[in-house]
Amino acid sequence: MSTFWNAYIFTLTGIMIFGLMALLYFTRRMPGGTDPEETTGHTFDGIEELNNPMPKWWLNLFWITIAFGFGYILLYPIGNWDGLLKWTSADQLTEETTQHDAKYGEFFARYASVPVEELQDNQQALRMGQQLYLINCAICHGQNAQGYYGFPNLADTDWLYGGTGEDIKTTLINGRRGQMPAWKDTLGTTGIAAVTEYVLKMSGNEHNDNQAQQGEVIFTQMCSACHGQEGKGSLLIGAPNLTDNIWLYDLPDQDLRRDIVVTLTNGRAGNMPAWLGILGEEKVHLVAGYIYSLSN
Repeated sequence: MSTFWNAYIFTLTGIMIFGLMALLYFTRRMPGGTDPEETTGHTFDGIEELNNPMPKWWLNLFWITIAFGFGYILLYPIGNWDGLLKWTSADQLTEETTQHDAKYGEFFARYASVPVEELQDNQQALRMGQQLYLINCAICHGQNAQGYYGFPNLADTDWLYGGTGEDIKTTLINGRRGQMPAWKDTLGTTGIAAVTEYVLKMSGNEHNDNQAQQGEVIFTQMCSACHGQEGKGSLLIGAPNLTDNIWLYDLPDQDLRRDIVVTLTNGRAGNMPAWLGILGEEKVHLVAGYIYSLSN
């Protein structure tokens, strides 16, 4: 952090703390006599405000809070100040991870040699894998693993890169980076419309036959290299099957034709992060076992 921003933070923090202290001091009681019936002169709805001090227990809570703030600033980092404890969130994470691994490491190691497909037969392994999934994966794929717009459903039998135990584990370890190029400059509006109708035809949806015939020619020339001549996709590169009517970029309340046009026009770029460095191979192994169990 630059010197300017460091000074800015300290100055702003100091102004706020001393401002609160001044506010508490000068408003503890309005100037005047000591008559308990004295009012502040403020009246609302027929009620007069008495010039009485704030209850001591309440006032002391404010002072204790301010003292706590001073202590926190001294002990913990703010700006370029590292704090007397030299605490960092990264060090705390490392410490807690080490403690966790020491406590539960033997459980993870116990299942490391069990094939992914066989983990579904062990309830403890499944529960551990499910917990890891909910903490790390559910934010994208959902609590029920049924995915969302742009995030694959992990509970069905439709897989972009293969659904065997090793395929799933490889995906988790290395991550995946899909790339669907944009075709607007190559095909133009007319070509995209024709290919869209052919894709709708392949998947058994309502379509325009004349445009679909034109689209088949374009598809064979431009798209079959990835999706195959029959449009069934490729597990090697993660090209989706276009014939099973399962769509990664479509929602039930949206128009499928429009979604296909958008995909062809702008392309898609999915990114599945690699989890080996985050979870470690033993935990990845358990997550793979849980995911495998969802569709088997």
